[in-house]
Amino acid sequence: MPLMTAQDLAPLSAAPAGLRVVYGPDPLQFGELSLPPGDGPHPVIVNVHGGVWLAEYDLAHTRAQALALSAAGFAVWNVEYRRVGNPGGGWPGTFLDVAAAADFVPRLARDYPLDLTRVAAMGHSAGGHLALWLGARHRIRRDSDIHTPHPLTLCGVVALAPATDLVTLQARGAYDGIVDRLIGGSPAEHPERYDAAMPSRLLPLGLSQHLIVGRHDTDWGEFSPTYLASARELGDNEVHLRVVDDAGHFELINPASTAWPVVHDTVEDLLRR
Repeated sequence: MPLMTAQDLAPLSAAPAGLRVVYGPDPLQFGELSLPPGDGPHPVIVNVHGGVWLAEYDLAHTRAQALALSAAGFAVWNVEYRRVGNPGGGWPGTFLDVAAAADFVPRLARDYPLDLTRVAAMGHSAGGHLALWLGARHRIRRDSDIHTPHPLTLCGVVALAPATDLVTLQARGAYDGIVDRLIGGSPAEHPERYDAAMPSRLLPLGLSQHLIVGRHDTDWGEFSPTYLASARELGDNEVHLRVVDDAGHFELINPASTAWPVVHDTVEDLLRR
């Protein structure tokens, strides 16, 4: 079976949108909340879409994923944020937006039946990097541009094909130098930014982390084994890596794929155990 490509994402974007809620004044500071049936309180997934941190890719392609997870009993807060190419995107706006969206969950719980004791971050590709970062940001130095006080408490992270190694991607000039544009320069120019932006440099995180990659992922698949080894070496024992044999990069967010049960079961184990 041919692997999915970015051109195959359009049908996923046709899924119904969740309830739109704004978390900040910028037009891109909003999320879509998908609630499951029943009275709740419901476990919560803060979902961060991918797309190489670029403005060209928005949350629409993760609507099918959000719909499937909400049908399975999870409240999904599918967040939008400023990206490279948007006014205010890149450093530090991209990170501050994702942080603000996550920290808005307690505010959502005033109006919707959310279980704040069971909240996980989830993301795919560049969003997988940002989901891990949400689990790591309590370890960021207070003098960092992207430090925020009192971050949302998570019980874990599910990172789908996460882009964890910004240094290697920057050195390769991947995607027309996207990391330079995201961070505002190289590791030599801004070492403190890379220290704050890379979850691998903030280890140990002290929470459950589940990395899932497709065996045929030629985009980011190579980075997760290194992240796993570093995490365990530094004392994060609740870090797990699952390699899905019949998947590439995009199958992990497609509820109709044979890879989806792995994602679903991982979320079930994390939020219902």
